[in-house]
Amino acid sequence: MATRSIAETLVPPMSGAGAGDEDPAPGQTVVEHLEDLRRVLIVCLIAWAGTTALAFIFNHALIQLLERPLKLALLHRGPSPFGSTVIVTSPIEGLSIPFKVAVLAGLAGALPIVAWQAFTFVAPGLRRAERRLAGPFIAGSVVCFAVGATFAYLVMPVGLSFLAGFLGTDAVYLPDLNAYLSFFTLVMVVFGVTFEMPVVVSLLGALGVVSSATLRRWRRPAIFSIVAVALVITPGADPFTPALLSTALIVLYELSILIVRHPLHR
Repeated sequence: MATRSIAETLVPPMSGAGAGDEDPAPGQTVVEHLEDLRRVLIVCLIAWAGTTALAFIFNHALIQLLERPLKLALLHRGPSPFGSTVIVTSPIEGLSIPFKVAVLAGLAGALPIVAWQAFTFVAPGLRRAERRLAGPFIAGSVVCFAVGATFAYLVMPVGLSFLAGFLGTDAVYLPDLNAYLSFFTLVMVVFGVTFEMPVVVSLLGALGVVSSATLRRWRRPAIFSIVAVALVITPGADPFTPALLSTALIVLYELSILIVRHPLHR
């Protein structure tokens, strides 16, 4: 009996891919669903472990890259006897911080594989037209998250400069590296998730839930909601981060109107 290839083992062929097949694949048993779920989890964990190991090798470069917004904010604050120094407050942080950075960077690097494996798990229950839409939506989700995280990275020095100088020159600002990385990660996740708006709206448009006319009619309430949500979900107390996030989301809302005007299901 011929041995199945690795690709066939990791990503089983999707049922119902024939030219005239518009129906989902026949129902699977509970055991088959559990076997598929086990396969997906194993592949995702292997991908995450591999990208984490690769990120750990380059952890010093990654930490320097993540520190850059903070260093720019410290330089913008003005002369300090400590320069742009960051501190650690625990003996174990010399190991825990690189490991934490590697795990998060590995998760970000494995995200496309995780998204694709999730699609292979649900694909047998989708119609042919729905499977055809899955690729663009998965790619769009990954790209939008990356754009949002990058935007957060670029605007972070503005908010940090405001927070660092808010107490004036009487206070000595010695930022803790671990606390900063936790704060920075949260900001990047918030921006990445909120930048998924065009993907979500496009999906709703493709399903016929919303239309461009509906979105135009909801424009004023949507803008008010965007500003309110940006003020609530952005960490920190500076006014610049929520203002920049609100501006970006309003632009994305207008972009979503243009995208929904040409539904993907047509």
